[in-house]
Amino acid sequence: MSTSDKPGPHWRASDLRAVTLLATDATAAVTRMAEGVHQSVWRTLGAPSGATPEQARGLTGLIYQSINGLTQRVGRGLSAALTRLEPVLQRLEVQGEESLERAAMLAALNGVMGDRLQVAGNPLATPMTLRFQNTHVTGKLLIVIHGLCMNERQWASQQAGLTVNHAETLATTLGYTPVYVRYNSGLHVSENGHLLAQQLEDLGRHWPVPVTELSVLAHSMGGLVTRSALFSARQSGMRWPDALKNIVFLGTPHHGSPLERAGHWIDVILGSTPYSRPLAKLGQLRSAGITDLRYGHVLDADWQGHDRFQSKPDSRVPLPLPAGVACFAVAATTAAKRSALADRLLGDGLVPLHSALGQHDDPKRCLHFAAENQCIVYRTSHLALLNSPAVAQQLITWLSP
Repeated sequence: MSTSDKPGPHWRASDLRAVTLLATDATAAVTRMAEGVHQSVWRTLGAPSGATPEQARGLTGLIYQSINGLTQRVGRGLSAALTRLEPVLQRLEVQGEESLERAAMLAALNGVMGDRLQVAGNPLATPMTLRFQNTHVTGKLLIVIHGLCMNERQWASQQAGLTVNHAETLATTLGYTPVYVRYNSGLHVSENGHLLAQQLEDLGRHWPVPVTELSVLAHSMGGLVTRSALFSARQSGMRWPDALKNIVFLGTPHHGSPLERAGHWIDVILGSTPYSRPLAKLGQLRSAGITDLRYGHVLDADWQGHDRFQSKPDSRVPLPLPAGVACFAVAATTAAKRSALADRLLGDGLVPLHSALGQHDDPKRCLHFAAENQCIVYRTSHLALLNSPAVAQQLITWLSP
């Protein structure tokens, strides 16, 4: 990670081409939805459709094809021109660390549609990287993993004029060296799991001193990615799990989030009438990473061979907590005290308490955190877990030798 104090620009040269690709894809998508609505109306009148139920025929179909063709040609032309121009613009760019605003924008965009950005080869797609900003190198590493639509710089926040960062607190008090993960949270959790497993294997191989201890601090989706990475690494016979001692999950939706399930039902409702069915594609713009949060998918088998927008019951392969690793769960609730209604409906605003604590009505799916390895913080939201003093103190207590 860059240590420059010089603020960087909000935009980069490659962003021009990236925005052109986004605009091209958006125009084509809107055209397809308009054609779908057009055909829905015609079918109710008994008129025949084109090659598919969503395609128009005759002169109308030709017009839609022309719009799509022109959009793609213009998009390809602009992209090719900007690709040639990029090296010149990059030489003129102000050097410096990426601005917080740009990093936050990219993180949100990748969380919402990062899978599409990657497939399209869009420069805005975020590759997984490990970032180290501490000059004190030790063999006691803390891997720090953010959640959906976030990035590693959002672990730090300002409280009463002071910078609060749980990872840096653990570095100061317990001697950890934090290594931050930045990743495309719009990809499937298991895809990021495979990538993280390989990144950690490479890290152990190239770290300047022997790695004696590995601990993980994961927020939200980052906890699912961690579980997936550990499973992938053990399946592949990697060495880094041998050094793994602790995993702390902060507000991880081990059994999913009701908000994604609500988004799924919007798809179902929009698809229930011929007039609104084409608009269901708006809901289907959300990424694979987001739909994985419906039930908390962590393995390839949880999603491969399934239509992620199709209504179906929870069919995950149960994956218990890893043996030989101390696992800790922090759950938050915006309520002042526990109650059956608050536990199931409130939680931290995004993740219910039962999901964050790994509890499930099906005993086979329960994650059995030891009682002393569970912590509930009250009057706290999902994002407030990142700067809660109570959480900071609990982390020190758990991870102290």
